[in-house]
Amino acid sequence: MPLVTTKEMFAGAYGGGYAIGAFNVNNMEIIQGIVQAGQKLNAPLILQVSKGARAYANHTYLVKLVEAAVLETGLPIALHLDHGPDFATCKSCIDGGFTSVMIDGSHLPYEENVAETKRVVEYAHAHGVTVEGELGQLAGVEDDVQVSAEDASYTKPEQVEDFVGRTGVDSLAIAIGTSHGAFKFKPGQKPRLRFDILEEVARRLPGFPIVLHGASSVVPEFVAIINQYGGAMDDAVGIPEDMLRDAARRAVCKINIDSDLRLAMTAAIRKYLAENPGHFDPRQYLAPARAAIQGMVEHKIEAVLGCGGKA
Repeated sequence: MPLVTTKEMFAGAYGGGYAIGAFNVNNMEIIQGIVQAGQKLNAPLILQVSKGARAYANHTYLVKLVEAAVLETGLPIALHLDHGPDFATCKSCIDGGFTSVMIDGSHLPYEENVAETKRVVEYAHAHGVTVEGELGQLAGVEDDVQVSAEDASYTKPEQVEDFVGRTGVDSLAIAIGTSHGAFKFKPGQKPRLRFDILEEVARRLPGFPIVLHGASSVVPEFVAIINQYGGAMDDAVGIPEDMLRDAARRAVCKINIDSDLRLAMTAAIRKYLAENPGHFDPRQYLAPARAAIQGMVEHKIEAVLGCGGKA
């Protein structure tokens, strides 16, 4: 089975009341942990690569690792560009084997966002690739995406029909209260998703797949391990998983998960090295890190996404 686009995945997710997990990948062990979880639970997967991941691991290496995952598992897997900053980056990924790209023009004035997104869509669709656009800005930090709380903005539902109609995007990322990174909220601040915005967007775009970025839950178990071995994450707070599951039952067809993978991997490595100070073989500490990622993804598939058995 070759890499697939997100089109059929999202059609099944919308009709079935579940979401597909979009997991950020940076190296072999992360990819293996994710796909082993997907294979165990027979779940479709989106493996997504950021601009930073391409700079770190090399475009070709990542594409070939994801292709190997397809060969090993037979799962429907889409290879997606996360937060493509411009047309040139999206074009490079389309030409280089990606089956889905995101053009993030959310920082641009509205008309410029429309024009840049439309340009990417026209090129992508001519090459059989699906496109995700974005309206509204999430606060937080993820690779090169850095938005202060003051500059963050909720998606305006009154813009979505015009944006989708004029650009031709296949899915739309919206801002309803999620944020990038592990430190999503101030201490004592209660996380809240604007389901009223989601419902209004869904009403205006019936049957259209919606995407949530910044949706890691910052699992306390891994935060505690990191803190135990020299970390400083006592005030890290994420999005409650029951809220995310509720969103997946509605119009949200893709939920992005990155920080939770980083936390799981880092916690496992820190714990192993602290308990085995004389060990220096990367295979010894990357094996438990890979297992931690697999366990994390299995949990997300079952507790948040609901896409187990949908491959």
